[in-house]
Amino acid sequence: MEQLIQTSGGSSVDPSVDPALLRTAVGAPVAPPPRLLMGPGPITVDPRVLRAMSAQLVGQYDPAMTAYMNETQALYRAVFRTANEATVLVDGTSRAGIEAALVSLVSPGDRVLVPVFGRFGHLLREIAERCGAEVHVREVPWGEVFTLEALEEAVRDVRPHLVALVQGDTSTTMNQPLEGVGALCHRYGALLYVDCTASLGGNPFEMDAWEVDAATAGLQKCLGGPSGSAPLSLSPRAVEVVRARRSVEAGLRADPASAEGTAPAGVRIRSNYFDLGMILDYWGEERLNHHTEATTMLYGARECARLLLEEGIDAAVARHRLHGDAMLAGVRGLGLSVFGDVAHKMHNVVAVEIPAGLDGDAVRAELLHDYGIEIGTSFGPLAGRVWRLGTMGYNARKDAVLVTLAALEQVLRRHGAPVDPGAGTAAAQEVYA
Repeated sequence: MEQLIQTSGGSSVDPSVDPALLRTAVGAPVAPPPRLLMGPGPITVDPRVLRAMSAQLVGQYDPAMTAYMNETQALYRAVFRTANEATVLVDGTSRAGIEAALVSLVSPGDRVLVPVFGRFGHLLREIAERCGAEVHVREVPWGEVFTLEALEEAVRDVRPHLVALVQGDTSTTMNQPLEGVGALCHRYGALLYVDCTASLGGNPFEMDAWEVDAATAGLQKCLGGPSGSAPLSLSPRAVEVVRARRSVEAGLRADPASAEGTAPAGVRIRSNYFDLGMILDYWGEERLNHHTEATTMLYGARECARLLLEEGIDAAVARHRLHGDAMLAGVRGLGLSVFGDVAHKMHNVVAVEIPAGLDGDAVRAELLHDYGIEIGTSFGPLAGRVWRLGTMGYNARKDAVLVTLAALEQVLRRHGAPVDPGAGTAAAQEVYA
């Protein structure tokens, strides 16, 4: 038997482990530095969500587990404001939900219309192209959104199978109006898919009232949780499309050689993991095995939804609006210019122009290292041009807004920006008065 080496703390380790490794941070427990995450996401996780995620695992078919799954479905129906039975979690980040929706709803050769007003519209375009779709793009300048008339013109011209649209694009901070979009898509025989990752819980979202056929989100924005679980809901119209492409794995069939209940290869959804037909079978009464549900993430997602509904969705949206307005007033009080059409800004994030002559990354680094506060920059044409400050989820609070503005003021002054002392927090306080 190999002899174990005693460490200074008295514990035993395998002698094959390089002792130098044990003298570094790699050999120590995870101990993240304290941070206030005031960027575009992820955000500081609500402590109640972290506590829920510390609960012990149970088996995936344990009655307690299937009950939690059913409860989570019911909670997210309320969060999405839908009666859709097909409301589930996709295990993975918000992008996993996006990919599951698109690969399951789009067959090779289908026409897909993607209205792009920021980085994440381009993401939808890319994923749709990877699904083999015939993708048609319409664009407006970053900082703007689409009018209903412009969207109808595009749908009428393209006649797509699916319209894929972002609601809140954090790269530009714009919030695309959705009322009426589902109805116009249906007039032309198209499905409407909406990515509401960054907006759900902090901005109005009405899945049924707005006739949205598929919607996906993530926990790490307004829902106050960690990245790693993607709530998803499908309308009956979308479920019909998914069911027409349904597959059952050979190893789950009574006769693996039989293709009963399985769509032909050319129709089948071109992913196993992201096959929503299989995922719906797993979450449905059949409990047909697909994967092992990410139990800890289920606990977290359930708690995110529970807390949101406990607060009340309208109250949560109002909270995000209040603290977003305070942050907007505060950055303007600091003399910073706001990017984009403020009339269509998301409640939970604001983009500000980096003043000429300032090193934007240096300001962000100083905020992080001296104050433990993280803010974001942006992507593509806005990289290095703007900072993005988020007020979302657990951090949509007065103290978080005021501390961030006070710290930003100090850093700006040290970098030579002409800032009136206390002007940022004073402007925010007026919103709170």
